[in-house]
Amino acid sequence: MRFLFCLSLSTLWFGCGVASAQSASVVRPTAPEHARQVAAFQQELNTEYRDSTRTPLPRAARAAFAGLPFYPVRYAACVVARFVPDSLSAPFPMPTSTVRRPLYRKYGVLEFVLDGQPRQLTVYQSLDLLNTTDYRDYLFVPFTDRTNGHGSYGGGRYLDLRRGQIRGGQVLLDFNRAYNPYCAYQSGYSCPVPPPENRLAVEVQVGVMSDH
Repeated sequence: MRFLFCLSLSTLWFGCGVASAQSASVVRPTAPEHARQVAAFQQELNTEYRDSTRTPLPRAARAAFAGLPFYPVRYAACVVARFVPDSLSAPFPMPTSTVRRPLYRKYGVLEFVLDGQPRQLTVYQSLDLLNTTDYRDYLFVPFTDRTNGHGSYGGGRYLDLRRGQIRGGQVLLDFNRAYNPYCAYQSGYSCPVPPPENRLAVEVQVGVMSDH
């Protein structure tokens, strides 16, 4: 389940299940549960890419599409992060792959340990989506890492969250669900560019790979 923040002409692509808000802290799934969840995510992603009404693939590539390339699933890349909210930052125009500059605000910071080192990523909220009924609780985590251009898409990848996934000041952050912006597959999309503060100085060898 995911949410795509790329704009194609006048179409905004999205789709994600609802996570209910709870006051209890986040519990990391067991390894078998996690493997099943990631397999379901990958299947859903491949189903979308096979759907002619939703796929970002160019028409010439659709007939030969056999599934996205994924890194091997890694349980250690599913981490519980501490969420530090930010209610003071002013909205800003998010750079994209085109001249479009949609307004976002910093929603908070995720602090976590990955590969034995403390790291952090900023979570953003789209002001456009705040004006919608169904998607006002969507959150966005664009990031880059040292695999970009060397196994994964050079422009970075995305993770999606919903506000209800933040429980007890924590959120489950699963890099196995990292996916490419639509710009990885063809031109004509306007995709947010991960801001400098979301550059991870580590290879995140999970999630969707680049096949070109």
